Amino acid sequence: MLTRLFPVWAILISACAIAFPAPFVRLLPAVTPLLAFIMFTMGVTLTPGDFIRIMRRPFPVLAGVGLHYLVMPLAAWVIARALAMPPALATGMILVGCVSSGTASNVMVYLSRGDVALSISISALSTLVGIVATPILIRLYVSAGVTADSWGLFRSIVSMVALPVLGGVIINIFFHRTIRRIEFVLPPVAMFSVLTIIGCVVAGAGPSVVTASPVILLGVILHNAVGLLGGYWGGRLLGFNESICRTLALEVGMQNSGLAATLGRIYFSPLAALPGAIFSVWHNISGSILAAIWRYRPVKR
Repeated sequence: MLTRLFPVWAILISACAIAFPAPFVRLLPAVTPLLAFIMFTMGVTLTPGDFIRIMRRPFPVLAGVGLHYLVMPLAAWVIARALAMPPALATGMILVGCVSSGTASNVMVYLSRGDVALSISISALSTLVGIVATPILIRLYVSAGVTADSWGLFRSIVSMVALPVLGGVIINIFFHRTIRRIEFVLPPVAMFSVLTIIGCVVAGAGPSVVTASPVILLGVILHNAVGLLGGYWGGRLLGFNESICRTLALEVGMQNSGLAATLGRIYFSPLAALPGAIFSVWHNISGSILAAIWRYRPVKR
């Protein structure tokens, strides 16, 4: 119940960060370690079997990852241009589009009667592919007038994503029983870490949050909707069954927006981090609503 109310906590934290920014601004140096910790908690839920599953069922996994990195970056770029976003906000939108699948998607897939094993496989491969794909896509889509440190982005993704996930997998292999005993603690701890990142990002952007919020919110809602629809109907066009299509919808539409917000704050500007923070709130709301609808619609085999 605590973690399922994440959107409520995220909205409350964002409001507190706007009203009382000082405590959150002091926590800004902790954003990067917190993100690495979140990725570590994802790693400890993975086993070598999850990666073996990719080799056994390659087509749906590759389709999910392919749709993810095709639909989301392009949609972010088109929406940013259509809404005439200033360069900082457009960069933030593109950052959200270029990162890997969100860690909350696995839970939403489970609730929506999707294919959980496939969801875990797509999340894992999407994270690995993103180590190389994210810096390249950012370089491709970000405006030529905005400086993008591709090599710095790559190093940050390795240190904040690849190494923590790998460390988590290794810990899970050697201390599997211990991890199973404490696994119930990880979701609320990870949620608290994400909430802290959201609060810091919102506070760091300062007064710009209020003036930029309407256009960012519209952009984020459109971006998420395109991802959900693109994943579902992309699966339909590829001939997958309903369970796989639901999985693809959530895997494509839900992003690792905490990573996008962190990269935006480090390499661009506080304003570039805002789309990631707002996406963190919205995609959990839309994902929860969609999962609730699908949960009561049986999957036709």
